[in-house]
Amino acid sequence: MNVHLVGSIGLDSVEEVFGTVGPLLGKNLKRIPDGEVGPRRLWVSFQYPLLRSSPYLRPDPSGEVRPTNKFPKLCLAEGVEPQEATFGELGYAREAKGSYLDFCAARERGDIPKGVRFQVCLPTPMGVIYAFCTARDVLAIDAAYEKAMIREVERICAAIPHRDLCIQWDFCHEMIILDGQPQDHFPTVKTSMDDIMQRMHRICAAVPRDVDLGVHLCYGDFAAKHFCEPRDMGPMVQVANAVAQVVERPIQYIHMPVPIARTDEAYFVPLKTLGFSGELYLGVVHAGDGVDGAKKRMATAAKYVAKFGIACECGIARARKPELVRRLLELHAAVAR
Repeated sequence: MNVHLVGSIGLDSVEEVFGTVGPLLGKNLKRIPDGEVGPRRLWVSFQYPLLRSSPYLRPDPSGEVRPTNKFPKLCLAEGVEPQEATFGELGYAREAKGSYLDFCAARERGDIPKGVRFQVCLPTPMGVIYAFCTARDVLAIDAAYEKAMIREVERICAAIPHRDLCIQWDFCHEMIILDGQPQDHFPTVKTSMDDIMQRMHRICAAVPRDVDLGVHLCYGDFAAKHFCEPRDMGPMVQVANAVAQVVERPIQYIHMPVPIARTDEAYFVPLKTLGFSGELYLGVVHAGDGVDGAKKRMATAAKYVAKFGIACECGIARARKPELVRRLLELHAAVAR
């Protein structure tokens, strides 16, 4: 059975990630991420210092802060028009180029099987700007940041052989917006499914067709908890179907989370209407109930979708000790068997 690693892996170095994941799961993996170590461990928090240092942005004069970590929210600087804002390097391409060298070294050692791709996980531009900017300026700042993120993709694809590369978009804050449930972490930003899909069209078009493309549908993982729990897979299926229609190049895979408590048919029944024909990965693996719990979720899912691979519901780095990370990786292998 195929296994997917969503992105973050709470180990100390890229070398340790490849040296652990490759021998343990390599035969079950089509792609391996670098674990998002160091400054990327807390996902988009990696980008806050860059945004804070921008001459086009400033802390909002109202004193508004982000609820989860009390970062001051940012807005356009005084006198800056939306079309004037611009961003330079974001750092993702530099991180990817360095990790690819480690990937090649691990492959030469035999830790990573030939044919496995190097997976670069990127937040959608909205995932960054929605997290740190005030609601009134999100859409204006996002337009400039999107251009910078597309340039990052271009740099990554110019530096890494396409046959070795996969780009994954982490589709989180858009998923929360489109799900529509009340939650306390973020303000309401007025945007539609059509608008969000046009954004996906643009950023996916930046990925060449011979580079693998994946989408991780995410409900957040702050303190190892979702921002809100999906009621069922309906909103994720709607998003997957919409992405498959609007993106003009093939999407190799989509990942969807499954909460630990959901072994019931009501959660999985929307999969009957899934129109996406690529690889589907379901986040059925949880440390809390191990192989038996994963098997229950898999058995229910199998009633509504013919084929899928397995994963955790999100990354495995936040608030987790290395021994728990290794146990989760071993659990993936046990479930795959």
